Amino acid sequence: MSGARAAAGAAAGKAPGGGNAAALRLRTVAPVPAVLCAVLLWSSSFVATKVALAGLPPAGVMWVRMALAALLLVPFTAAGVVRAYRPGDWKPLGLMALFQPCLYFALESNALVHTSASQAGMIAALVPLLVGAGGWLLLGERVAGRTWLALALSCAGVAWLTLSGRPGPQGPDPLLGNLLELGAMVCAAGYMLSVRRLAARYSTWGLTAVQALAGFFFFLPGAPDALDALNALDAVGGAGGPGPALWAAGYLGACVTIGAFGAYNWALAHLDASRAAAFINLVPVCTAAMGWLYLGDRLTVPQLAASAVVMTGVLWSQTGVLRNRTRGRR
Repeated sequence: MSGARAAAGAAAGKAPGGGNAAALRLRTVAPVPAVLCAVLLWSSSFVATKVALAGLPPAGVMWVRMALAALLLVPFTAAGVVRAYRPGDWKPLGLMALFQPCLYFALESNALVHTSASQAGMIAALVPLLVGAGGWLLLGERVAGRTWLALALSCAGVAWLTLSGRPGPQGPDPLLGNLLELGAMVCAAGYMLSVRRLAARYSTWGLTAVQALAGFFFFLPGAPDALDALNALDAVGGAGGPGPALWAAGYLGACVTIGAFGAYNWALAHLDASRAAAFINLVPVCTAAMGWLYLGDRLTVPQLAASAVVMTGVLWSQTGVLRNRTRGRR
């Protein structure tokens, strides 16, 4: 889900070109379903990861995901990355890849072993606020007082959500899981800050390919588990066994890493970036709904209240941003 935030920064300046009436209608109407498709895919990633983790260890799940994404992206983007490369770029590229996918997915995949998809989705809503705080701390960017208050409110909600969690089938250790997920979100914020300079010269698909290739090698220790699962799947004739886990990991690589990213990037080319970003706030809500439908996740009344506090902080900060952008256009 952090690819959504980075894509917004990289593609915000694009504008739709001219065309006939049918093409104009397509550019006007289609971006909304496209961004909603991306939201649903990103929301489903938490559920799919839980399914994959039922049959594979975290490193195995991530290796399958990164291997498939690299296979689909690297052949088509390698030449562009080589052309864009400048001496010394290995440092920011390496930092970007370290934050995401390496540390981010290592933390998040292990987080989902211990906590529910619904709680992890709510904590993921903190990313834009963490990016703002990181920009102030590391880049000297101005941050409005409203954003600090919103961050404090959302962090209080996360603490409440974590402390009110009780062990259950989908979350045997919510305290540990939520702390790991929070660490993953800090890495996502670090990735978004580190990628800003690179996005000026590298295509978003090229950067994604670099990340996928880095993840392929970083999670290589999980390859034996994934290959054993493939052999077991072949032994049972494709029915049962590790099948659901492998399908879920493949879905993460092809549909989430590539499909959601492509749909969101296309929508950003035809939709105001601030409007597209507003849809991303639906991810925690959709994740909670999918967790309830497919995994039987249940949020208690205190957890629902804590989730509402988290979302209030996030939406409060976003309404301030949207209002300032609207005034700036007048």
